[in-house]
Parts: sequence; structure tokens; C-alpha cells
Amino acid sequence: MELLRLAVRSLWNRRTTALLTISAIAISVTLLLGVEKLRTAAREGFANTISGADLIVGARSGPINLLLYSVFRIGDATANVTWQSYRKIAAHPDVAWTIPISLGDSHRGFRVLGTDLDYFAHYRYAGDRGLEFAEGGSWGDLYDAVLGADVASELHYRVGDSIVLAHGIGSVSFAQHKDKPFRVAGILKRTGTPVDRTVHVSLEAITAIHIDWQSGMQASPEARISAEAARHRDLTPDSITAFIVGMKSKVTVFMMQRAINEYSEEPLLAIIPGVALQQLWSLVGIADRALMIIAAFVVFAGLLGMLTAILTSLNERRREMAILRSAGARPYHIFMLLIVEAGLLSLLGVLAGTALSYLLLISAQPLIMSHFGIYVRVAVLRPEELMILAGIVGAAVLMGLIPAWRAYRNSLADGLTIRV
Repeated sequence: MELLRLAVRSLWNRRTTALLTISAIAISVTLLLGVEKLRTAAREGFANTISGADLIVGARSGPINLLLYSVFRIGDATANVTWQSYRKIAAHPDVAWTIPISLGDSHRGFRVLGTDLDYFAHYRYAGDRGLEFAEGGSWGDLYDAVLGADVASELHYRVGDSIVLAHGIGSVSFAQHKDKPFRVAGILKRTGTPVDRTVHVSLEAITAIHIDWQSGMQASPEARISAEAARHRDLTPDSITAFIVGMKSKVTVFMMQRAINEYSEEPLLAIIPGVALQQLWSLVGIADRALMIIAAFVVFAGLLGMLTAILTSLNERRREMAILRSAGARPYHIFMLLIVEAGLLSLLGVLAGTALSYLLLISAQPLIMSHFGIYVRVAVLRPEELMILAGIVGAAVLMGLIPAWRAYRNSLADGLTIRV
């Protein structure tokens, strides 16, 4: 206890240097904790994007590509699934429900998804959470649209507003479906998933806006079909982009997956979302590991700064050490004093860095959510994070052995000698 009090007084006497050292450690700890929490949030976000789905089916390509465009709205499908094949698989006695997905259009940079009402009934994320409406409800008319939370907030839409969809997925499109505008029927609550950045319409609406389009081009003005006339046409789609499958029994998932992958009528691919997510994370995880390594080196640099500060001050403190020895302090006490100082500096740096990281996370949480769709939970430190912080303090104490050993070796006579 006496050593601790002496160490505190010694650091207070050199408070400017001590404060700079604590600040360097705090900033490095803030970076390390920030990277760790963002990495954890990103992993949880990937895992929580879709839940309860047993299979995702699309045209034969690759598992990650199918997962990216069907769930994360990234990229495009190599081909579509015919409506006949979809209906045949959906009618299988082992299938409990299906969610059709039709992609290819956009609205001011946000993807448009064509589906049916089963999407709102069966889509799950973050365990068993279903989609809920913040305003309005699902579509009741052919030209109704349901917006994700980010679409509504960023474009300032409310229920009842009119929107125009664009052909293609570019942020700027010159091919727009201006002759068939939509009305915002509902706005979904925020989910922290790609659903927030999606405009949802019915499959029939997707067919209606493309009814007079051929090969990506709209028909000539005299051959176009009006919005009202389209209502009276057969709007059954010819094909869809992909579909999600929920099975009645988990036992039949692998059998259904194999049957779809061997489907003879057209080349299809069925993937298990959890398996594909792990494959995707194994690729993305390389980047977060690199960030963690960089953050670890920053922490190491902060600890080296602490070591440098203590070593640099040793020569100035030779007389202080000599006075302590003359007052009865043993070499062991001098040794322990330097170690306690190193431990105090690192502990204060860790505490300050932890507090700063929480302050920054709370401040940046809405920004990270709106721009990247990643929900960062501000929760108590996990055991893994506590171990990392304890390791930083432990490493600082080990580094403190170097100046402590040098101080230990300084003799009383050396401390009292004035060098010119």
C-alpha cells in the first residue's frame, strides 16, 4: 500500500509526462476496442440477416453469389428461376412455406424487391424476429410499395407519397417506369439488415411495370400499355430471381437440397444460409483480422511509448532513488516501485481508453447504422475483451521490468554522485 501511495505521488510529480503516456495508451486501447466491437457487430449482423430459412434457391452459380444477391442485395443473378419450377418446388409436401424474390429494378440507388405477402409473414432475422410496420401496412393495391426504414428516412418519404421505380440497379437511371407510379403503403421498422434499404412491391407489380418492355427497352409510345390497362392483364410472372424455402421438418433439408441441385428441368442451386454465411465470413474475416493486427501494433506502440518515458526519466530520477535508498528503501522496493508505476500508467490508460471507446460508439452508433447497416450494441465488456485489456496491463507490467531492473542495479553511491 505504501508503494502504491509512493508511486501515485511520483507520477503526480511528473504529471505532464504521465498524462501524455496515459493518453497514448488510451488512444490505442480505444482503437483496439473499437475494431473489436465493430468486428463483432459485423459478424452478428451477417449472422442475423436471415433466420429460420432452411434453403435459398436460385439459378446455378455459386453459394456466396446466390447469398449475396438474394439476401444482401449485392450483385446480380446469372439467370432466373422459371415460375413453373418455383411452383413445383413450393408445392412439394415437405415444404412449409416459400418466399419468392424478384430483383432487377431500383429507386434512387435503393434496390427494389418483388415478392408476395408471405415475405412479411415468414421472413425472420436476429433469431426469431419478424418484420413489423412503423407506419401503414402491406400493399392492398397493385401499385403499392412498402419501404425499408433507411429508404424512408434518407429520402424523407411518408405513407401516401408517390414514387417512381427505375429499370436497372444504378443509382442514376434514365429508364424509369414513370407511366406506372407507386404509392407508399407502409414503412417497416428498422431491422439492421438489408431489408432497411429495400423497396418492396408485389410480384404482379414487377410484371406490370415490365409488361411493355422488351430486351431492356420500353415499347414505342403507341404500343405502350397504361397503368390501368395493365391491371386487366395476366400478371403471373414468367420467372423470379430466387426464392427462400422453409421446410416442415429439419430432417428433410438435406434431401430437398440434393433434389433441387439435381433438378433435371433447369439448372438450380439450393444453399443452406448458415453454411453460406460461414463461407462468406471466412472471406470477409481476412480484413477484420488485418484490422485487429494493426490495432494490436498501435497498442504495442503505446506501451513502447510508456517504456521510453520511464527509461528516459530514470537518469533524472537517480537522485530520487538514492534518497529513497538512504531513507531505508531496499533495492527490492525500488524495483517494485517502477513496476507499480508501469502498472498504474497502463491501468489508467486502459480505463480512459475504455471510457473513450464507449463514448465514441454511443455517438457514432446512429451513423454506423445508417451508412453501413451495422448495429453496434453498446453492452458491457465481454470476457474476451476483458482478457485483452488485462493482457495490455500485464504486458505493461512486463515491460516495466526493464526500467525496474536498471533502477535496481543503480547503487546508492551512483545515485549520489554528480556527473559533469
